[in-house]
Amino acid sequence: MFILEILKAVILGIIEGITEWLPVSSTGHMILVDEFLNLQVSDAFLEMFFVVIQLGAILAVPILFWNKLNPFSRTKNEAEKKNTWSLWCKVIVGAVPAALFGVLLDDFLDEHLYRYEVVALALIVYGIAFILIEKYRKNKPTRVENVEDLSYTDALKIGAFQVLSLIPGTSRSGSTIIGGLTFGVSRTASAEFSFFMAIPIMLGASGLKLLKFILSGVSVTLEEITLLLVGIVVSFFVSLFAIKFLMDFVKRHDFKPFGIYRIALGILVVIYFLIKTLA
Repeated sequence: MFILEILKAVILGIIEGITEWLPVSSTGHMILVDEFLNLQVSDAFLEMFFVVIQLGAILAVPILFWNKLNPFSRTKNEAEKKNTWSLWCKVIVGAVPAALFGVLLDDFLDEHLYRYEVVALALIVYGIAFILIEKYRKNKPTRVENVEDLSYTDALKIGAFQVLSLIPGTSRSGSTIIGGLTFGVSRTASAEFSFFMAIPIMLGASGLKLLKFILSGVSVTLEEITLLLVGIVVSFFVSLFAIKFLMDFVKRHDFKPFGIYRIALGILVVIYFLIKTLA
């Protein structure tokens, strides 16, 4: 039976690795998929699992963007190293709003918003937002083409949008990409900055959730630890492909397909749970 639980962790790792980076909501998908998989762990561990599994996905970012994010690279001159440090400072500035609200609202969000109605509504609303913003931006000039050209004001504005991702079903990458597009940032630069801001935000969120779990005194089994490690490792390898896919995709396409997907999924979620409630 434990083999079956490992397979469930593998599936959840795959879903995390894909949906963490595509603007379709990783948390929303994880909540919904568990409705069918039903991982056999304690409720406290499952809540922690859904957040800490993101650690695997995070590791894919510095590996894929190592040269761009490494201020100590021997291939960079002094000006390029200075620009890399500046980029990191903008990432930190952008991460501050979500980090602040995340710490303050963590318990409230867990208690009140992790429900299918919230997830479904967020999926649909953000799906509509992607379609509308792409129509609005059509044939309009791009103000910021490359992520290095973002100003600190741009970083803070995009970071403010990232606060919305605290709501299950919205998507962290979706929130930041919509923020970037709204302020005239190119799709590529918006996606990259979203990836970079994920490093401090997801590390902080995972660390906070893990610390709360440890301090709660809830006992954990070796099997549960194994499931978490499996999910982290799988999400890492899948993330490598998901990030490459999205970066290639945005160079040739807009975000409307993701908008349509979100709306369709949100409607299906509503239908499923209504049938389940009435049955």
